[in-house]
Amino acid sequence: MRQTETAAAHDAIPETALAWARDGRGAALATVVQTWGSAPRPVGAQLAVSGRGEIAGSVSGGCVEGAVVEEALVALEDGRCRILEFGVTDEEAFAVGLACGGTIRVMVEPLGRGQGPATTLIADLVAARAERRSVALLTDTESWARRLVAHGQDAGLDERLRAGRSGFDGAQFVGVHAAPLRLVVVGAVHIAQPLVAMARLMGLDPVVVDPREAFASPDRFPGERLIHDWPDEALAGLGLDARSAIVTLTHDPKLDDPAIMAALAAPVAYLGCLGSTRTHARRLERLRAAGLDDAALARIHAPVGLPIGAASPAEIAVSILAQIVAVVRGR
Repeated sequence: MRQTETAAAHDAIPETALAWARDGRGAALATVVQTWGSAPRPVGAQLAVSGRGEIAGSVSGGCVEGAVVEEALVALEDGRCRILEFGVTDEEAFAVGLACGGTIRVMVEPLGRGQGPATTLIADLVAARAERRSVALLTDTESWARRLVAHGQDAGLDERLRAGRSGFDGAQFVGVHAAPLRLVVVGAVHIAQPLVAMARLMGLDPVVVDPREAFASPDRFPGERLIHDWPDEALAGLGLDARSAIVTLTHDPKLDDPAIMAALAAPVAYLGCLGSTRTHARRLERLRAAGLDDAALARIHAPVGLPIGAASPAEIAVSILAQIVAVVRGR
């Protein structure tokens, strides 16, 4: 068995499976559909398996991958989907860093074969993901009929899509593919460099906004998207939504304040602003004078980041990302 996954592509599981299927290797998708106890991976986690035994992703952190790969290879031969159940023992759980064991159910589907999903359906899913459209892949585990539903097409599924929560509705498994959280960093300062790099590793979609081209330069942010417009113009062009997180870092009211007002006018998932308590108090005075009310201002997380005693730019970046996760997950 050969691991082909890279850190940059660790969330591109449907994309990897589709590429394998298209190049003739064959591919199966394994998806965690239910968990009990201290399961290693959440519902919706996926593993792609090629007909050559290559893998990308994970359904258990290592406990049961070998058995899932074997079943996936059989599924590629017989064209039948199956749902597997595994009990993760305390010893296995300890080996992958868990306090105790649990039970997981894993759905295995051969792409483009027998009962498995058509490659055209997975191609539509991949296209939606590339376009940052949140979609749900509905799979009837009795008939193995499937359909793709976008946000706004089914009111009953919209809450699942907003929360990014996969799971069963009766015999139907709802596999949610939420758009990646876009992290807009206003201010290409020293903290922004580790923040963007760490965000990329976490699967976020970072964008750096700073009209000062000497700060927001390819040398300082290699391979990243850089926007040199004024922040309010840049944010308007990006189209902020519920899968957007905004962090302002410049300390300059001319740059930060317009970005804050643009963010507060949109349903963003998170808004955090760098600065001390005193700096934030002055910021609030300016924003109230600009017409924002207390309900809007209460959405600002400032001083930005969880209070973990962070001092270095990298530590501050960790505290910011931790706070974003906490807020998005409702903690």
